Amino acid sequence: MKVAVVGATGLVGTRMLEVLSERNFPVTELYPVASEKSVGRKITFKGREWTVVSADDAIAARPDVALFSAGAGASRELAPKFAAAGCRVVDNSSFWRMDPTKKLVVPEINGDVIGKDDMIIANPNCSTIQMLMPLAPLHKAYRIKRIVVSTYQSVTGTGYKALNQMEAERAGKKWGEYTAVYPYPIDENILPHIDVFLENGYTKEEMKMVNETHKILRDDTIAVSPTTVRVPVKGGHSESVNLEFEKDFDLAEVRRLISDMPGCTVQDDPEHNVYPMPLFAWGKDDVFVGRIRRDPSVKYGLNLWCVADNLRKGAATNAVQIAEHLIKKGFLPAE
Repeated sequence: MKVAVVGATGLVGTRMLEVLSERNFPVTELYPVASEKSVGRKITFKGREWTVVSADDAIAARPDVALFSAGAGASRELAPKFAAAGCRVVDNSSFWRMDPTKKLVVPEINGDVIGKDDMIIANPNCSTIQMLMPLAPLHKAYRIKRIVVSTYQSVTGTGYKALNQMEAERAGKKWGEYTAVYPYPIDENILPHIDVFLENGYTKEEMKMVNETHKILRDDTIAVSPTTVRVPVKGGHSESVNLEFEKDFDLAEVRRLISDMPGCTVQDDPEHNVYPMPLFAWGKDDVFVGRIRRDPSVKYGLNLWCVADNLRKGAATNAVQIAEHLIKKGFLPAE
């Protein structure tokens, strides 16, 4: 199979290559695509050197599938060109997610929505993916009325430049002595500000969680109240999630439903200090769920804490899983 990775030299793009290799995705020809300044650079994939090419060269090669992680602008311009060349596109940017003609997919939850005519498929926001993984089976069982979620998102969600900012601050550099991507220092600080603020007072990141939840779960009646926060953690997003259901529930059954969800691992033994943490989720594909407990302040209320590697299940792994799903459905060659 001919596979293009657009944005191959970025944080998510490099993870996509790692995941493709780890999962033995059937790559026969690889087309790593990056900006003009990176064209000609060599990367290693499965023990072989590959040359970074331009988008035009990759399109001319007519790949079977392209995994995109090069930002909304590149996706807006290039995804239709790849699709017109007969290439299935899995896009990790925000550009196509809420387009009513495009599917927004977490394979374990709604992979069934993908059809043979879907040439551009959107990968959801990292914070939405990890929240909905444990919530999807609970919604089926008890019907979620309301979600209140607070996120604790790592700097790798912003990219290499944000990681460099935090490391410069930890090295003792003063504000103005390094390139900053955040409006304030991030080391030893917390920013209740991810993406741009909108007229309603929420950030774009927060509204992504609202809108994408409705689209993925196919239920616009769920009330979602999000606050998204950037924390000085290298990798791994954490979320505090408060739920209100229409029906009563049993805690043991809740734990079983989450445990039975493919891609979810319950870590919930507070007596022995067992709970999810980004330090131990880093580099793993599962969403880890713990601190599962009733909310005594509301009827049929539940609290939980979930953690995931934002570059893997929150981005690269989910994209590769979508491509794997396309193979299972017969929309991509199996080899």
